[in-house]
Amino acid sequence: MLATVDLPILIRQEQVLQFEQFNEEIAWQLGSAIYNRAVAQSLPVVIDIRRFGNPLFFAARSGVTLDNHDWVKRKVNTVQRFLRSSYRIGHELALQKLDITQRYYLSPSEYTSAGGGFPIIVQNVGVIGSIVVSGLPERQDHQLIVDTLCDFLGHERNEFMLSKEE
Repeated sequence: MLATVDLPILIRQEQVLQFEQFNEEIAWQLGSAIYNRAVAQSLPVVIDIRRFGNPLFFAARSGVTLDNHDWVKRKVNTVQRFLRSSYRIGHELALQKLDITQRYYLSPSEYTSAGGGFPIIVQNVGVIGSIVVSGLPERQDHQLIVDTLCDFLGHERNEFMLSKEE
């Protein structure tokens, strides 16, 4: 099962891909890096970076729809509530054979366990916000964030790649 193989990798991503500090300038640089990667690959995505309750970076590329903006809201809510990536939540629920409504009694119009929401974790502080991408299949939304974080924070991308989809 893909969830069993990927879950340890998802946990490791969150343990390692952390910031020494995070501020508005870093948010702008990180958001711009994700945006530039999306431009280079012609990806239709929405990018949202925020400290909880405080938007720091937002951009939408050509090809996104209003649905993508709704997915952003739901992914932000999930990261903020659980302090973990939305994709990790999805994998944990898959292993329990439950969805977010069955397990947590949360409305699917407000929360999602789809990939593309990642916590902003500051070392010795904890989770302070989220990085969200929407517009691609959930696995690609998640990996776009992780790949950019690896480059941004100086980590080898191959160490944080999810298993090949079957």
